[in-house]
Amino acid sequence: MKQNETGSKAYLISIVMVAVLGGLLFGYDTAVISGAEKGLQAFFMGAKDFTHTDGIHGFTSSSALIGCIIGSALSGFLATNLGRKKSLIIAGILFFISALGSMEPEFLFFNHGEPTFSLLIMFNIYRVIGGIGVGLASAICPMYIGEVAPSNIRGMLVSWNQFAIIFGQLVVYFVNFFILGEHTNPIIEQIGQGINAVAPGSDPWTISTGWRYMFGSEAVPAGLFALLICFVPETPRYLVSIGKDQKALGILSKINGTGKAAQILQDIKDTMVVKTEKLMTYGFMCIFIGIMLSVFQQAVGINAVLYYAPRIFGDMGMDNPMMITVFMGVINILFTLVAIFTVEKWGRKPLLVWGSLGMALGAFGVAVTFGHAGMELFTAASLLIYSASFMFSWGPITWVLIAEIFPNTIRGGAVAIAVAFQWIFNFIVSSTFVKMFNMHLTEGDDFGHWFTYGLYGIICVIAAIFVWRLVPETKGKTLEDMTALWRNRMKK
Repeated sequence: MKQNETGSKAYLISIVMVAVLGGLLFGYDTAVISGAEKGLQAFFMGAKDFTHTDGIHGFTSSSALIGCIIGSALSGFLATNLGRKKSLIIAGILFFISALGSMEPEFLFFNHGEPTFSLLIMFNIYRVIGGIGVGLASAICPMYIGEVAPSNIRGMLVSWNQFAIIFGQLVVYFVNFFILGEHTNPIIEQIGQGINAVAPGSDPWTISTGWRYMFGSEAVPAGLFALLICFVPETPRYLVSIGKDQKALGILSKINGTGKAAQILQDIKDTMVVKTEKLMTYGFMCIFIGIMLSVFQQAVGINAVLYYAPRIFGDMGMDNPMMITVFMGVINILFTLVAIFTVEKWGRKPLLVWGSLGMALGAFGVAVTFGHAGMELFTAASLLIYSASFMFSWGPITWVLIAEIFPNTIRGGAVAIAVAFQWIFNFIVSSTFVKMFNMHLTEGDDFGHWFTYGLYGIICVIAAIFVWRLVPETKGKTLEDMTALWRNRMKK
């Protein structure tokens, strides 16, 4: 009887934990490239029918992000027409196909171990397929959690999705580290503008095999996610939108208890009287703020660090870049927990503002010290401050706000647009980082190093001002309250 009155926390936690597996795969898929990219680069540098330049490598390292843009753009259509649950099942299947295809891109059509331009295209196709899965999961997982979670703990539960993303990145850092084992990443030497060569003595196993195991390892969590998501319920808000009120009431009763369930159901129905509202029904600022939250989350440059961490630490002169990368992953996990346990107490805006300022401090520290003899530890510490500040602010809180701020009737489409912009800017940042970082005004200078991180630092300051002036605080508000919030803003 008590469970019927108050709801089952175990039931809520169980379905949220399955949903956040999508976040784990999001992190796993986007960070697996950090350990594999040098071996992959060296493998395709062995091709005889084309030259694998820095530009081509930057595109290949970031090609999954093209899929992320496609997946996030499709997420609104799929979530609205197929439902949140079926869309996540599709994401899991795409993750699985991508993992196996990226490990063995030669499957059926090419000779194993023979690098060609056609094989490079096929590899990128498999990475784009995985990216579509990431794009779907990145938009729909926080949407799913936000729509099943009670308002008083919604921010904390959606933040667990970011924890899962960072945990997925940490897991793949460990997996890559153990796959590498006693082997070493190849040494890439620059022999011309954008042209490289594999240094003599580089480990041939890493070039031929190591990167394959890294990509293939994702098949295990991908298969598990695709299976488990079949057993979670559809969200009550989607069920109401397609007229299945009684089914929605049953799920709400299991989560919130029978007493609250009827009231929540009525609130949902009251905001869904008009099911075909246009995106701009609640004003330009509603959509603009969602988009800019996504843009700033990427424009601050964090994924350039996460994707290229071993390369960056290696350029600093660190003896074991992969070990330092794993340590950074642990720090990231700890600071993500800070957000999880403070977001409902301190609110969304303070965490974003302070995180922006902390990131700016770290980015400027890297800009000033990178490449200076004797300053390596200060540079590494600045990079860790930069990363840790992101993890308690823009990392989790952006997803919380994107899942919260849009009214029920436009949420699917609005989230899709916001997340698509996120992946567009992720691609821009990730694909330009190597070229920007390696820029020189004169031979041997560090212009690219300080310019890149100086630019990221300036963007962090602008992000803090944006949040302070424009972003609404959503702590303690129900998803249905968002309708009134934006209507009131339109009147001012």
